[in-house]
Amino acid sequence: MAAHAAQFVDCHGPGPDPRLFFSPGRVNLFGGHLDYNGGPVMPTAIDRGTFIAARSRSDRLLRMASAYDPQVVEVDLDQLPATRVSKWVDYPLGVIVELAAQVAGPGSALPGGLDILYGGDLPIGSGLSSSASICVGTALMLDSLWGLELSNLDRVRVALRAERHFVGVQCGIMDPYAIGCAREGHLLWLDCKDESIEYLPIDGTQLSILVTNTGVQRALAASEFNRRVDQCAQAFDTLRSSSPEATCLRDIPLDVFESMRGSMDPVLADRAEHVIHEVRRTFEAREHLLAGNPGGMGECMTQTHESLRSLYQVSCPELDLLVETAAGCPGAFGARLTGAGFGGCTVTLVRRGEERDVQASLEARFEGEFGRRPQVEVFEGDPGPREITSA
Repeated sequence: MAAHAAQFVDCHGPGPDPRLFFSPGRVNLFGGHLDYNGGPVMPTAIDRGTFIAARSRSDRLLRMASAYDPQVVEVDLDQLPATRVSKWVDYPLGVIVELAAQVAGPGSALPGGLDILYGGDLPIGSGLSSSASICVGTALMLDSLWGLELSNLDRVRVALRAERHFVGVQCGIMDPYAIGCAREGHLLWLDCKDESIEYLPIDGTQLSILVTNTGVQRALAASEFNRRVDQCAQAFDTLRSSSPEATCLRDIPLDVFESMRGSMDPVLADRAEHVIHEVRRTFEAREHLLAGNPGGMGECMTQTHESLRSLYQVSCPELDLLVETAAGCPGAFGARLTGAGFGGCTVTLVRRGEERDVQASLEARFEGEFGRRPQVEVFEGDPGPREITSA
C-alpha cells in the first residue's frame, strides 16, 4: 500500500495524505453458475484485491485513475453520465451513479469531489471477481469519505446494482456478498434464493487453496455470461409449467426435469441439467466440509468442472488440462474452473504442506502442452473490505 500511496502523489500531485482502502477478490469453491439461478454457493474472500487511495477536493470533480491506465478520467458530480463509457472506470462510475440515485435524492447533492487512484494485486479478468472487488471497495471508500453511514449490506447492494444496471452484466449476487460479507478462515454459505448467510469454517492447518491462472483472457465472458443467464431463464419458463410452486431454476425437482427433458431445446436442457445437479452437489460439498472430509469436497469440485465443461460449455482446453492434472496429484483433493469460465483460473483444494509438489505438476504439464508456464499461487483468506490506517 505504501507504493500505491506514492503512485497516488505521482498521479494527482502533492497535498494531504490520501486515505487508503483494500477490497479483496474472491474464489468460488462450490456452486458454479448457481447464484443467478437461486442456488447456494460457497465462495471465500482471498488475500489479493483492489487498492484504493483517495482524498477530498474543494470542487465538484471526481478525478479517477488506475495504476494500469494512468490517464485521469474527470467526472462532474453535478453532471454524471447516464450511460457507460466502455472502460474500466464504468465500475466505480456505476457505484457513484447508484449512490447518487439512492443517497442524494431530489434537491440534494452528493458531497464534494475526490482524487482517486485504483490499483492492486488481483489479476484482472482472471475470474477472481476484480469487478466486484472494485465496486465494493468503491462503495466503502465513498461511504467513508462522504460520511454516508451505509450498512455493510447497503454497500454490497450498491455494488451489485452498479454491475447490473450501469455496466450491464446480468450477474448474480455471489461476488459482492462474498467480498463484502467475508470472514477470514471461513467459506461463505450464501443461499441466493433468500440471501441468507452462514459461515462455514475451513481448516487452514489441513487445507490450502491453490489458484492457477491460465493467462487466457476471458474475451467472451461478458456476452456469453449474459447468454447463459438468458438460457437458464428460458429453461425455467419451460419447466415451471410442471412445477408451479417453483420460483427459480434451483426449485425444479429432478424428476420434473427428467420427464420434460426430451421435449426441451437440447441446449436449454443441458443448462438446466447442470443447475439442478449442481445444487445437489453443493449441498453434498457442505456436508463433506462439516464432516471434515476434504476428499469428498474435492470429488464434488471435479464433478462440477466436468458439468461446466460438457453441459454448461464455459471451459477451455487450458482449464481442462489443469483440472485433469490436479486429479492425478496425490496432494490434491479436486479442482474446477472458478468464476464464469471462458478462461481465467482454476481452484484446487490441496493438502497443506503439499502445495509445491502440486504446483510443480501443474506447471510442468501446462508448459509441456501450451509452451508457457501458468501462474500458480496459494491464496489465504481475508476479513473483507477495510480502510488501511498505515501504508
